[in-house]
Amino acid sequence: MSGRAFVIGGGLSGLSAATRLAEKGVAVTLVEAAGQAGGRCRSYFDAALGMVIDNGNHLVLSGNRAVHDYLARIGARDALAGPERAEFHFADLASGARWALKPDEGALPLWVMQGSRRVPGTGAKDYAAYLPLLWAGTAARISECVPVTGALWERLMRPFLLAALNTEPEDSSAALAGAVVRETLAKGGWHYRPRIAHPTLAAAFVEPALAYLAARGAAVKLGTRLRGLTLSARDAAALDLPDGIEPVGPGDAVVLAVPPWAACDLLPGLMVPNEFRAIVNGHFRVAPPPEFLPQDGAPAMLGVIGGTVEWIFAFPDRISVTVSGADAIVDRPREDLAAILWSDVVDALGIDTVLPPWQVVKEKRATFAATPAQDARRPPARSQWRNLFLAGDWTQTGLPATIEGALRSGETAAALALKHLAL
Repeated sequence: MSGRAFVIGGGLSGLSAATRLAEKGVAVTLVEAAGQAGGRCRSYFDAALGMVIDNGNHLVLSGNRAVHDYLARIGARDALAGPERAEFHFADLASGARWALKPDEGALPLWVMQGSRRVPGTGAKDYAAYLPLLWAGTAARISECVPVTGALWERLMRPFLLAALNTEPEDSSAALAGAVVRETLAKGGWHYRPRIAHPTLAAAFVEPALAYLAARGAAVKLGTRLRGLTLSARDAAALDLPDGIEPVGPGDAVVLAVPPWAACDLLPGLMVPNEFRAIVNGHFRVAPPPEFLPQDGAPAMLGVIGGTVEWIFAFPDRISVTVSGADAIVDRPREDLAAILWSDVVDALGIDTVLPPWQVVKEKRATFAATPAQDARRPPARSQWRNLFLAGDWTQTGLPATIEGALRSGETAAALALKHLAL
């Protein structure tokens, strides 16, 4: 195996591919346009808050295979924190109701047979109505397969699917929803214990990966934008970089791990998702109430029903919130958003505190829209050029745009590149 590998894009899919290739002894060059790696999963010092924060609350789950494989590879196996058991607390701002979802650890859902453990207002048969998601076709919308009204929908399935798909669940792909349910709710609580990066996203997913690459002799070029690709009929032949043209031989491999809009600029004619959904995150520098203090090294979590905020994360020194599918509010002034989000926090946590120092982070194109039409536009990892492969959560992973999907896409592209390099 004498060929080289060029990974274009230093987000999680690119880091996944690069570290997998480096693990196998390939000479890797990682090229990233931004001044830091990580893509949409980044950490930074925020002057308004006077602390390091993540741009968003990126939750993963205990059953995310690719997440755990990646962290083990880069020596960051202990970089996730979370409870020993799956337990999700909710508050309904309209009714004042509060409850906790405490599923069984195994796949047999005995908890749905016990009224005290079910979502309030639901019966056991309500849960069976969502089984059709498990075999839904790729053209079907969720609203065409399962009920999208009632207590179970409003108090569990809708917030769960909105968080996973970042798209209005009613219009989202039933097949993508089914993939999420199959890997989480259908497997039992042991597989969807919440996990969050500790102490930061960068410390868990990015910095160890860069150190791993450096230790294996990889070249990492940050702040370096790929300006173009030279393509022959069968291969990628050269990379146009700021410091000159880099020839690419037929025996080399290129993994293109850039956002979909950048990929179609570099590869005219490539069909990619072209509709996107926003996420808004709010961060408030204030300690949470004692009953919401973090446990097990992870922030306390609260799902919010009937507000603008959907999830609250209580850290020792701050409270952070997430709004998924946030297109309706993303263009509002940040000052207005801070007040709206904080009002929900006050109601949900039962605190009486004026608006503390805050930061609002907007990601206008956080994910592709998880509709059947957009899912159909996702390309496979193998391109029409023999030595060029695609990676990104927007490629055809079978999952919505998630950290798990991004890491799996990098694994897939790396596997194809390794097969090519072995020829």
